[in-house]
Amino acid sequence: MLVDKVSDALYEYEGISKGASVRTVQYDIQMMRSDKLGYNAPIIVVDKKYYTYEDPKYSITNLPISSADMQQMSEAVELLKQFKGFEHFKNLHEVIQKLEDHVYTTSGKQAAIIHFEKNDRLTGIHLLDPLYKAIQDKKVLFIEYKSFKAESANVITFHPWFLKEFKNRWFLFGAKGQTDPILNLALDRMIQMTTAESLKYRPSVISSIDEYFKDVIGVSVSLNVRPDVVQFWVDGANAPYIETKPLHHSQEVLEKYEDGSVLLSIKVQLNVELEREILGFGASMKVLTPYRLRKRIAHIIAQQNQHYLSQE
Repeated sequence: MLVDKVSDALYEYEGISKGASVRTVQYDIQMMRSDKLGYNAPIIVVDKKYYTYEDPKYSITNLPISSADMQQMSEAVELLKQFKGFEHFKNLHEVIQKLEDHVYTTSGKQAAIIHFEKNDRLTGIHLLDPLYKAIQDKKVLFIEYKSFKAESANVITFHPWFLKEFKNRWFLFGAKGQTDPILNLALDRMIQMTTAESLKYRPSVISSIDEYFKDVIGVSVSLNVRPDVVQFWVDGANAPYIETKPLHHSQEVLEKYEDGSVLLSIKVQLNVELEREILGFGASMKVLTPYRLRKRIAHIIAQQNQHYLSQE
């Protein structure tokens, strides 16, 4: 009897000993026949006694994948491949490869239609996993580090707290000692690291990472410094871009002009990342306030202009 076979299978594969009822089996067959689960199984009754597939070759394990499923699977593969620097995802590499091959074959070898920003030549990416584990295990680190300004590398004793990615670069946040201020180290400036097993770990003083970065663009944060209200004008050609992709979550539109240009404001700390964002828009953006930021941007532009006017 079918019910007995289902009960035996439930016990063998799931360890369920109470068995299955006739109503449950009938309901499951009805679900398999429907498209609610995507099966649409061609189940028929023979001689009013037996259930079978009308098509002997049919199997619920050989269901075709829809184009929507293929789209989502392709995007999932690309997304998972971005995390290859973490050991946690290395165990998925074989699974991802199998899934990628299946997607590639099933889709008729179609070209990719989504592309994620990545930099395979980025140095220091191999340290992501050991740094992540050191933070989890609350371990103090000895990090051999060479900043852009230093002539040679130095070994830093560091208490790691969290990692942050910005502009396709990774940064480690923490502190050098028990009373030192928060510091961030770029992973691409790290040469190597080891665990300082004998040193006591200093827990993070940051209760919320989101709150810590709330008032900044980038990774340069000044504690106990109030953010400034930065007002800036953007020309008509670039106004739609800035409005749809704000420089900061605090961005507001203050005024719109007939020529399509806009006056915007953001509330942020003044740092080098903000300056670079502004300078990246060239003549299409103009800072109005605060004056010290406006003066700083003007000074950088003057220096840049001098470089281009120089005969050297």
